[in-house]
Amino acid sequence: MSELFPRPRRVVSPGAVHVPDWLGVEEQLALLERCREWARPPAGLREVVTPGGGRMSVRQFGLGWHWFPYGYARTAVDGDGSPVKPMPAALAELARRATAAAYGDDGPEDVYDIALINFYDADARMGMHRDQDERSHAPVVSLSIGDSCVFRFGNTESRAKPYVDVELRSGDLFVFGQESRMAYHGVPRVHAGTAPPELGLTGRVNVTLRVSGYDATR
Repeated sequence: MSELFPRPRRVVSPGAVHVPDWLGVEEQLALLERCREWARPPAGLREVVTPGGGRMSVRQFGLGWHWFPYGYARTAVDGDGSPVKPMPAALAELARRATAAAYGDDGPEDVYDIALINFYDADARMGMHRDQDERSHAPVVSLSIGDSCVFRFGNTESRAKPYVDVELRSGDLFVFGQESRMAYHGVPRVHAGTAPPELGLTGRVNVTLRVSGYDATR
């Protein structure tokens, strides 16, 4: 999307950084194609059901570790029970590059071992929540592909205000760690039909990369 004024890198709160247009279209296409491959069974894209019986409108699958409400496992315990696909080294390196771009350093020493891939259709939403099931407090890396969305980034105390609404577009990077690592965040709205036409994608793919802090032999 052409811009009259370029979107600058922005520190949304201490440790939370938005880097617009971080992934070029070719990189987005390559990552999207891999996501389509990884989403196939076994341990593929699924609908997530909470312990109370609620169904998340965002569909999801994991690499490296399988997230379920509210923990991690090596198998798709709330899906088909298959072993989770391995975390690709290329995604771990992408996470290192992303944190370096956000914080202006060489990236963390932690090895990123989780990728959670979320698919949003036009009606999907993500309620305010904290990423608190990991044992590590290494920064969370979020990459957007496809439709733009409203990303609501809040405070560390509650789901209520104060929060900041950030528009995330295809190719944007958002990293949150340090003082903001435990901030509440969510996606109240997806702007349908805004994906770059080159992607051939209806909806939004969100790739989030994390450090589990778990023993690799677990």
